[in-house]
Amino acid sequence: MLDAEMEVAVRRVWDIAATVTDPEIPVLTIEDLGVLRRVDVCGTAVTVTLTPTYSGCPAMDTMSVDVRRALATAGYNDVTVTLALAPAWTTDWISEQGKIKLNEYGIAPPTGHSARGTAGPVSLLLSVKCPRCSSLNTRELSRFGSTSCKALHECRECLEPFDYFKVL
Repeated sequence: MLDAEMEVAVRRVWDIAATVTDPEIPVLTIEDLGVLRRVDVCGTAVTVTLTPTYSGCPAMDTMSVDVRRALATAGYNDVTVTLALAPAWTTDWISEQGKIKLNEYGIAPPTGHSARGTAGPVSLLLSVKCPRCSSLNTRELSRFGSTSCKALHECRECLEPFDYFKVL
């Protein structure tokens, strides 16, 4: 394939794979989440690379199957999904649109940036904004929420519990 044709083919496969949603947070696509990392096309063979949010993420099998299914529906039958553990996923990879979707879904998006690969001061989380009423008068109930990447918080204003997507 010529470079321009290759770019079009890769973009088409990327766009199809990017429609797959996270099975744990169905309002996010794997592109929103930053898990979709790379697409390679070689003739009729396609390789999609995903990076799990953490090495033991149970959703990766489902995501892989869903990517293969979405591509098969579009006519791609020779599909390989690979997992890349390096570089490690970070919440910095969540798109701005993904953070908006999290908030609208009732999960407080991560605030700040991860400290991976940087030297210097470690930022402290002082408060998490409630995704329902926007109050900063919240408290952490449990460091671990419904999934390992979320913590359970409570709003002291509207009294609603909510998940917070931890900065990783």
